[in-house]
Amino acid sequence: QSHTLQMAMQLANEEKNGLLYVGFNQDYTCFVCGTQKGFVVYNSDPLKKRFHREDDDKGIGIVEILFRCNILALVGGGTNPKYPTNKVMLWDDFQNKCIAELDFRSEVRAVKLRRDRIVVVLDTKVHVYNFLDLSQIEAFETIHNPKGLCALCPSQTNNVLAVPGEHQGWVTVKIYGTTTQKKTAKAHNSSVRQIALNIEGTLLATASDKGTLVRLYDTTTSGPALSLVTEFRRGALQAEIFNLAFGPKANWLCVASDKGTVHIYSLNEQQGAPTSDTGNRQSSFSFMREVLPSYFSSVWSCAQFSVPDTRYICAFGAEYNSIIVLCANGKYYKYIFDPIKKEARQEGFGSFAEGDEL
Repeated sequence: QSHTLQMAMQLANEEKNGLLYVGFNQDYTCFVCGTQKGFVVYNSDPLKKRFHREDDDKGIGIVEILFRCNILALVGGGTNPKYPTNKVMLWDDFQNKCIAELDFRSEVRAVKLRRDRIVVVLDTKVHVYNFLDLSQIEAFETIHNPKGLCALCPSQTNNVLAVPGEHQGWVTVKIYGTTTQKKTAKAHNSSVRQIALNIEGTLLATASDKGTLVRLYDTTTSGPALSLVTEFRRGALQAEIFNLAFGPKANWLCVASDKGTVHIYSLNEQQGAPTSDTGNRQSSFSFMREVLPSYFSSVWSCAQFSVPDTRYICAFGAEYNSIIVLCANGKYYKYIFDPIKKEARQEGFGSFAEGDEL
């Protein structure tokens, strides 16, 4: 049984290429792979292997790196796990050893890092720790969350965490400061499938099991309720959303789905900026929004492109208007999208599975 994680893929070696996990770091500048033999860290653009620890035939099922530094969180996985699946091991690659561990009563579903926090997601619980001394800040319940959905913004000024709520379709946002604020919203009628925060933690994107709509929330408004900014339509047919990712300046949102299409939405008009040729498309029936179903007043993507593989995640690259796509079969694609022409072209291709070198 494989699980899709927000901004990552847990793969259970389903492609038989040794890959157990693929995920981006906090600012998408590099990505990490957990394999049947250990872990590998790659630069995102250009694609280049940075370092790896694959010394024995023991698997790493989850790996999270802190930006581009030497600290990683590791959880065992695969047919021969290197560590128990209910433990998070903090690895210092300079010292080539584990420097701390966190132990839990059930299997770890996800780990998120920022410079001052470690967040560990279990099936129905989230644990939040201070990174410096590993003291627990809080632990709280969520709905059954086997995919480990969790978003943690890396901003130095905002400390924002988003997870599924305690009931189906709900999301919970925690804002940590001198006090902890909790904000919630019923984002969808069906189960929440993906969540993402922008780098500053001021915007939250959500998608449900149906995968037809993506909703955007403002986390900064006062009060206990998250404020709905807008909703985007991915399509009319049900789809599995693989991941959501904001652009570095929160001006774009990309949505990857099992339809083999990446949709790109402009966020500028949602945030009060003047609309332009780069804006999202709207149905020509939108003037009749009062009498027609919501489908006809939907905001559609401003650009989209097809990915030739069936299981993948994507994120914005360092180059202007670039998107990096990582596939479960170990293939790497780079696309450049043109928001005026509403199209994207493939700019680069590579491979990162089983030690393939470019």
